[in-house]
Amino acid sequence: MTKPAFGPYGVFGHYTMWQQLPAASLRAIEELGYGAIWAGGSPPAELPWVEPILEATRELKLATGIVNIWTADAAAVAESYHRIERAYPGRFLLGIGVGHPESQTEYQKPYDALQAYLDKLDEHGVPQDRRVVAALGPRVLKLSARRAAGPHPYLTTPEHTASARELLGPDAFIAPEHKVVLTTDAERARAVGRKALDMYLGLQNYLNNWKRLGFTDEDIARPGSDRLVDAVVAYGTVDAIAKRLGEHRDAGADHVPVQVLTSPDKLVDALRELAGPLGLSKGSA
Repeated sequence: MTKPAFGPYGVFGHYTMWQQLPAASLRAIEELGYGAIWAGGSPPAELPWVEPILEATRELKLATGIVNIWTADAAAVAESYHRIERAYPGRFLLGIGVGHPESQTEYQKPYDALQAYLDKLDEHGVPQDRRVVAALGPRVLKLSARRAAGPHPYLTTPEHTASARELLGPDAFIAPEHKVVLTTDAERARAVGRKALDMYLGLQNYLNNWKRLGFTDEDIARPGSDRLVDAVVAYGTVDAIAKRLGEHRDAGADHVPVQVLTSPDKLVDALRELAGPLGLSKGSA
């Protein structure tokens, strides 16, 4: 199976942000050397906003991070995949996952539902090497490597990346998201980070994963300990942030989607500051 060619770093953001970001900003992100944008927020199956983004850029890839299997019909998602692939071959990666299944688990276990969804994608001809699966624990990590290109972990640490690489071997495509706040003020960074983390502190799959990584019940209780926030939100000088993101790469990540916790109008400037320390800058975009 061929790994997606996404380059070392990408940019993560809510799909509605990508819909609204000006074409000039999208082109600037590409020119800075970021290989892909990742669209979170469980977008609807039709994905009509993908083609305009790809049309506005030349080689930039786009991945969903993720399409939610509970809310997006697999057949409709497959149809969207093929439509995008015909128009922009090789530039779209389908990321799927169970999202936040708390309200649905009484009807079907998330793992079984994920398996059934992947079966439907197979039936509708979505290639395994053109999809990734949101994965945290060992069982779904293994599934992602067996039935997709690999995992797209969210809110994890370089230690998680290292364990995933050890578990899955060299062939899986591993793309862990990591959050960033561009400030050297630790208290400000932690305040921004806690706001972003708040909803996840009530979701069992994230809580369980953090406990597997050695965080305590006290760490993961709201509003989250400094230790937890510092582990999943990088801040400090741009060199310190780049070093932290690079730890995922050193641990075995193929590609790291960077989520800068800032407003959309400040995103490109923040990414420009990071591009040089990340070894990406292609010039003054």
